[in-house]
Amino acid sequence: MAERLVDVLNQNETVLHTFPVSVGASEPDPSDTKFEDKALSASAHAQLVPTEELEKLSTRMHVSRPGPVTPYGDSHDILMETKADLDRIVRERAYLLWEQEGRPDGRADEYWRRAHDQRLRERAYRIWEQEGSPEGQADRHWNWTCGFEEA
Repeated sequence: MAERLVDVLNQNETVLHTFPVSVGASEPDPSDTKFEDKALSASAHAQLVPTEELEKLSTRMHVSRPGPVTPYGDSHDILMETKADLDRIVRERAYLLWEQEGRPDGRADEYWRRAHDQRLRERAYRIWEQEGSPEGQADRHWNWTCGFEEA
């Protein structure tokens, strides 16, 4: 089985993620296109961008680096969170906020909303950072993040 790293880039040529891609042993010398197609498919599955932006993604074969073939590019893994991951993180953060404020009764919803808002803001900031911190685009990233979480 052949394995290579493939970079997935946004329209600004910024690497969003690098996927380790394997192509079956039935192909002795698979073309780069096979690897790149699988990386684009993985991007859709991983929901790196909203569905309407998938067609704007491009790929390139990753320039080799030493070490094991592993993904990189998202140092906080915040963009790879599943809904279950988000819920767990929000729950833990809400509990921490509640404890820090003396464990008041009857305010669970308030702490959950605050924790959820904080995590979404972290996600929006990370997306903004990955796109090169474009000036005047913070609201677009925030709205995209909120819409993505509601879907």
